[in-house]
Amino acid sequence: MKTLHYIIGLSILLAILTVIAFFPLKILIYQQLDFLWLLKRGISIILLCAFFCLFRVLRGPTSADRIAGMDMLGILIIGICALLSISTKRTWYMDIGIAWALQSFISTLAFTKFLEGKDFDE
Repeated sequence: MKTLHYIIGLSILLAILTVIAFFPLKILIYQQLDFLWLLKRGISIILLCAFFCLFRVLRGPTSADRIAGMDMLGILIIGICALLSISTKRTWYMDIGIAWALQSFISTLAFTKFLEGKDFDE
């Protein structure tokens, strides 16, 4: 039952991200970009990579593989923020990406400390 919930949630998330990537609102995208097709292709590649990372997180044989998958997902989210910042000409997406990078780094450190069996203050 839990796997069914994961599959349903993942399919809904991928459907929403696909709609956003291929049919964006006209207000959100700066229309005078000559390389808009490149941004759409970049988002679709990042979504494909995110699918593979989610597969590694769910099916990873060791917990270190799961942590590496989560870290890769954080990097892909930063890439999406960068692409959105370029396509919308708004800089606050990069602020979100920087904050996400910091949070991803700290969470990776916390997970590795937890796997080693140490406290956070050691």
